[in-house]
Amino acid sequence: MTGSFNTEALQRDGVDMAPPVATDPFKRCFDILVAGLLLIFFAPLLLIVAAMIKLESPGPALFRQTRGGLNGRTFTIYKLRSMRCEENGDKVVQAQRQDDRITFIGKLVRSSSVDELPQLLNVLKGDMSLVGPRPHAQAHDRYYETLIPTYNLRFQARPGLTGLAQIRGLRGATNDIEDMANRVKSDIDYIDSWTLMSDIRIMLMTIPHLLLAENAY
Repeated sequence: MTGSFNTEALQRDGVDMAPPVATDPFKRCFDILVAGLLLIFFAPLLLIVAAMIKLESPGPALFRQTRGGLNGRTFTIYKLRSMRCEENGDKVVQAQRQDDRITFIGKLVRSSSVDELPQLLNVLKGDMSLVGPRPHAQAHDRYYETLIPTYNLRFQARPGLTGLAQIRGLRGATNDIEDMANRVKSDIDYIDSWTLMSDIRIMLMTIPHLLLAENAY
């Protein structure tokens, strides 16, 4: 998937749709304000963790990968590197429990989701939102769009740092099509029923889910 997405994939009953979640100016203002404040607050932690990553294993502290965003347009996502090697091609292997590619520091930052904090920069750039469907690797997008008819509807919103699927416990590796189908359903539910208050509620509910989730690794 490169460039813009086929707009026919973002139609229902032949009618083009531009849902409020993708166009509301207050959502964008909220994203900029909160992401900016969080980035300032977490800056010392990010610098310390980045230094620890560099000391533990060769390679950059920051991991970059191409993902699909709003309307399928691609962007470069930022994460703290948690593995000894990463893929960014046609064969992307999701991290699994006891994955030997994950470093010691990587285990800590993944379990606490600290590795996702650099995506606050993506939010400020407008590539992402604080709340929305989690972006997947392009290889996964190409794979699942052929198996799940509604998969591409999730591109009607900017991808998020967290989302409705995550607070429903649908995070981590997807082991079968049903897992991904359930995640996609949650993403579409979020898009269809979006309000600014729902974003605030999801953000608040994300905190205990991060602390209690068993499928974060």
